[in-house]
Amino acid sequence: MLNKLASMKSRRGRKLGTLVCGILVGFSLPPWGWWPLAILGIAVFFAISNATTSTRELFALGMLFAAPWFSLGMSWMWWLTAPGYLIVVFLFATLHGIAAAVAGRVGNPVLSRPIAHCLAEALRFSVPFGGVPLATIPIAISQTWLASIATLGGPVLTTWFVLQTAATIRAHFDHRESRPTVFCLAVALGCLILLALNISPVKNTGENLRLAIVQGGGPQGVLAINTRARDAVDRHLAVTKTLEVGDQLDAVLWPENVIDVAKFVSSVEYEEILAEARRLNAEFIVGITEDAGPNQFTNAQLVVRPTGEINSRYDKVRRAPFGEYVPVGLRRVLSAIGAPMDQVPNDAVAGNEPAILEVKGEKVAVVISWEAFFAGRANSGVEAGGQVLLNPTNGSTFTGTVLQTQQLAANSLRTRETGRYVVQAATTGFSALIEPSGRITNRVPIGVGQTSIIDVPLRTGRTVYSIIGDGPFIAGLLIALFAIVLVKTRKPANV
Repeated sequence: MLNKLASMKSRRGRKLGTLVCGILVGFSLPPWGWWPLAILGIAVFFAISNATTSTRELFALGMLFAAPWFSLGMSWMWWLTAPGYLIVVFLFATLHGIAAAVAGRVGNPVLSRPIAHCLAEALRFSVPFGGVPLATIPIAISQTWLASIATLGGPVLTTWFVLQTAATIRAHFDHRESRPTVFCLAVALGCLILLALNISPVKNTGENLRLAIVQGGGPQGVLAINTRARDAVDRHLAVTKTLEVGDQLDAVLWPENVIDVAKFVSSVEYEEILAEARRLNAEFIVGITEDAGPNQFTNAQLVVRPTGEINSRYDKVRRAPFGEYVPVGLRRVLSAIGAPMDQVPNDAVAGNEPAILEVKGEKVAVVISWEAFFAGRANSGVEAGGQVLLNPTNGSTFTGTVLQTQQLAANSLRTRETGRYVVQAATTGFSALIEPSGRITNRVPIGVGQTSIIDVPLRTGRTVYSIIGDGPFIAGLLIALFAIVLVKTRKPANV
């Protein structure tokens, strides 16, 4: 059937079919979440690509496949910066255009196409400006058992696994493909998923951390420059006051940068937090922004004890480009062409501490907002001894739920990669607890002011991915692609 769908004689027909494939992958992502469409769209795209040998056409098909995928999956950017949205979609589509062209030249498409497109994805996980790992294939399958592969190989191996699964399904319907090759691929993929499902190197310690997540609620689509900083504090304080001493909390978690002050320890907000910490006899994990010099600020999460001591602090390392800072040299250029630089008047200063906090004498890993999309940031906290992973975030800037649902999905992947429970606390939503199985629980709706009291199990041990990271898988893909090239170049000599 796949070959019939792909057997389009005209270039126009192949381009139209490829666009449809990209749309299918786009709708496999949250908030739509029709994940089987990802495998179907990729499989048909690979089949269409096999219908031509023209490098130029393959490049065009790769771009046409990726453009609707990213247009849908990154549509949240349109309300922030329409020009930036168009540039990002074009750039990432170009990467997949190059991948399609390279795979067409390398040979053995059942192997080379998944590798080439996986490498294109791995590249955009890191560049430009540190990478934009949103609208990814692992995010699309995050709520399925297929995502268990992340325990072994994180986002890179998971991406390749889905691409290779689609390529193997496509090859099964292609009578030109070697049956033993298809069979071996299917067995290998099956063994990988069985291994991922049955390896449990991480265990509960037997201890819990009793947390109250505070979501203040309020409107979406609001920029900091257009709001009164105190509004978010008032909403979160009002919700916090519904907590009682009888709740016997270990800690209260506030989202990212609810408090925006010149200096926290000398602010009225510090006194208010301290009063609540003493009332509840619980530590407060609060998100703050502070002045850090002319046109600079810090974005941090810190712990306030009932004694008034601030015993640990984490400053955000992975900043959001064009959201929290403008890359060096670009502010003047963008201002000259009329870009709205007034929306990012100051630059966040990147932290350099381990992604760890101490709460009630226990080490907890922390990733602030945007950092949740980066597997390495979450893993750095686990490497430092974190027994649970916190993700305080501020989603009030964004309109709709595309980004918010993808953040939940990303945290579902982080739980599998680290073996830790993830607690997501958002200003306007979604706040939730994500279990190591990837299941999302205690989800608080968008815009609602509410607390969630949860007993979070602390965990110890490291997953395979947590130990080895992405490097070996990227190297393995490059070596495999080189081996395919060698086989192709030597084959005529052996005939």
